[in-house]
Amino acid sequence: MLARKLVIALPVVLLACNQEGLTRDEAVDALTESSIESQASAVTAAPIEISTNFTIGKAVANAAAELRGFLAAEIPCAKVTVQDATVTTEWGASGGCTYKGLTYTGTSSVTIQRTDAATLEVDHTWTDLSNGKIQVSGTAHVTWSVTEHSRHVVHELHWTRLADHRTGTGTGDRTQTLLDPAAGLAGGIRIDGNRHWSGHAGEWDLAITGVEVRLQDPVPQAGSYHLTTPSNKNVTLSFARQAADVIRVTLAGPKRSFSFDVRETGTINDS
Repeated sequence: MLARKLVIALPVVLLACNQEGLTRDEAVDALTESSIESQASAVTAAPIEISTNFTIGKAVANAAAELRGFLAAEIPCAKVTVQDATVTTEWGASGGCTYKGLTYTGTSSVTIQRTDAATLEVDHTWTDLSNGKIQVSGTAHVTWSVTEHSRHVVHELHWTRLADHRTGTGTGDRTQTLLDPAAGLAGGIRIDGNRHWSGHAGEWDLAITGVEVRLQDPVPQAGSYHLTTPSNKNVTLSFARQAADVIRVTLAGPKRSFSFDVRETGTINDS
């Protein structure tokens, strides 16, 4: 029995030993791809957060009308319309509209599906929604738990980084909670879940554990990603804030690890 176990285990050990080590170029590409994907998801965070400003327990049409009034007052530069249970926000075609310190252009709409004392369900659609750095189009189904102060987001997105037109298309299933409910979205979000996307180099899979995200940062400030690259290498990305505008990302892959300092501007430097 012992001999058989050794025979079965041996190919696994040899495969691990023979796997090519993570290169620096692969590490940079993994960091860049995960950063763009994270920023794309973050673009949708403000429209998702602001779309819950209506009284729970109301009929969906009444809740939509109340939400329309809130958005019109909160974002006076935007054009906000309502039809039945759907509220559409046009964030401005030229200069855009500023909300929570970030300027948005494009269109977002939310359809209220359910509102009761325990659970809220809404569907989102985004068309060319942009914060000036990333532009996204896509959909999401969001379920809010009133008692747990969390939301479950299932999304499909297509994104473009405006600086170089690098694109990606992906899906995600994640749970989000506010880091500081009193501060709201400005205090940051904790994310757990998974995402998958197709980037310029191929297919990427991402498991998310205790990641903390602020909308102004290009990468998370805490937590870890477990990423499978297009070349089928498993890479762990760990995040730790070093300064107000600097976050250190450590990538640990087969046989090698690399650390980079990412600035708020998106600049990546060796640490």
